[in-house]
Amino acid sequence: MRMKMAGLLLALAMLVAASAIPAAAQGGPPPGGRPGGGPPPMGPQFRLSSPAFADGSSVPDKYTCAAGFNNMTSPALQWVNAPKAAQSFVLIVHDPDAHASRGLEDITHWVVYNIPGDATGLPEGVKPDAPASVGLQGKNIMGAPSYMGPCAPAGPDHHYTWELYALDTKLDVPAGASRAEVVKAMEGHVLTGTVYIGLFHRTGPPQAPPAR
Repeated sequence: MRMKMAGLLLALAMLVAASAIPAAAQGGPPPGGRPGGGPPPMGPQFRLSSPAFADGSSVPDKYTCAAGFNNMTSPALQWVNAPKAAQSFVLIVHDPDAHASRGLEDITHWVVYNIPGDATGLPEGVKPDAPASVGLQGKNIMGAPSYMGPCAPAGPDHHYTWELYALDTKLDVPAGASRAEVVKAMEGHVLTGTVYIGLFHRTGPPQAPPAR
C-alpha cells in the first residue's frame, strides 16, 4: 500500500512540476508550426482552490476539530481546467505530518470518489449522507465515511493536503471504501492531479472524539 501511494504521489509531483512551465512557454505555436517540431505546448494548469482559505494558509476553525467533532464542516472546493476526458474525480484529504499508531500510513481525513466528471467543485458542508450525485465517501481515520477536519495538537502547524485527481473512468468501488481500496482502484486511470495545502494546529484543549 505504501509503495502504491508513493507511486501516486510521485506521479502527482511530476505532473505539478511539469505544469510549472512559464506562461510564455505555454503560448501557441507560431504560424507554420513549432520551430524544430516537438510536442505541442501544455494547456492551462488543473487547479484546486477554496474560498474558505488560501493555498498554504491556515484553515479556519470552522472546518477543524476546534469547532467540535460534531460540528466540523467541510470547506467549499472549486477546480478549473480539468481534462476533457475526465469521467470522475477523487479527492483525498490527509495529514502527512502524522501517522496512526506509529504506522506507515498517514492520517486520512476525507475520501470522496466518483465525483461526476462534469463537476467543478464541492459545496461547503458535505454531509455523511450526501447524495451520490456529489460523490461517494470513503472511510476516514475514525472509520466513518465522512469529513474529519484538521486536528493537529499544539505545536508546529501540520500541512493538511487536499489532493484532487482526474480519472478516465468511474471507480467500481462501493460507498464506504477505505483509502487503500480507492487508491488501488485508481491505478492506471489518473489523467492528472493537483494539490492544495491548509495549515492547522490546536491552540485550545483537545476535543474528545465522538463515541463509535
